[in-house]
Amino acid sequence: MMTLDSPIVLVTASTDGIGFEIAHQFALAGAKAVVINGRRAEMGQSALRTLRNAAPNCKVLFIQADISQEDEITDVVKQTITAFGRIDVLVNCLGGGLTPRPFSEIPPAQFEVLSQRHLLSVMHACHAVVPYMTKQNKGVIPNLSSDAGKLATPGETVIGALKAAVIMFSRTLAIEVSRYKMRVHCLTPSIVQGTATYKNLMEDPFSKKLFEKAERRAALGVTKPKDIAALAVFLASPAAANMTGQAISVNGGISAA
Repeated sequence: MMTLDSPIVLVTASTDGIGFEIAHQFALAGAKAVVINGRRAEMGQSALRTLRNAAPNCKVLFIQADISQEDEITDVVKQTITAFGRIDVLVNCLGGGLTPRPFSEIPPAQFEVLSQRHLLSVMHACHAVVPYMTKQNKGVIPNLSSDAGKLATPGETVIGALKAAVIMFSRTLAIEVSRYKMRVHCLTPSIVQGTATYKNLMEDPFSKKLFEKAERRAALGVTKPKDIAALAVFLASPAAANMTGQAISVNGGISAA
């Protein structure tokens, strides 16, 4: 595991699943403070206790908010700055909300909802944090995207388009802010075991058939949250100081996207 230089880390949508494991590994790797976020107070307090027990030397703060809403993510950023004075690493993890479906079966009303969760939440969070990181003249932003944004997959027309947008947004932002010693990346998993999304996918006949086929191609093993978290920590570490604008697949060999 990479050793970090005591950063202040904000991980959105992080009371369970991938986001929680990212927060967990940052805390274990030497973060000075980790701020976690979610909509449900009970889940947040449970995650808070777990992280404090696992990493007693790391300050952990839970902020309840729906970060798909611009005003709420802006408030989370402000509360983090108030509590710790800076944000060195922002990890955007909000996802979910759609089981794969043929495009003609997706209600148009879902387009805006999914855009808010998967694309606009990332853009709003970055927009809120970048001014602070610019003043600091440093910062790292790993955004969670998906291999659906790299490979055309049946049933993932809408989510694929949004995840592709996250990738290009991140790459372009990386170029814009590099003069301020800031780095921006994308983590692009495929299917990830041990998450609520995985459970939902495997309970639906259409997506189950799709992703069981994908799992059979994962010769290196189906990805788990810890695999994605390890990459997030590496990208935020001094070992990756010369990297930016990357969209890195973590998929166990399902593809070479």
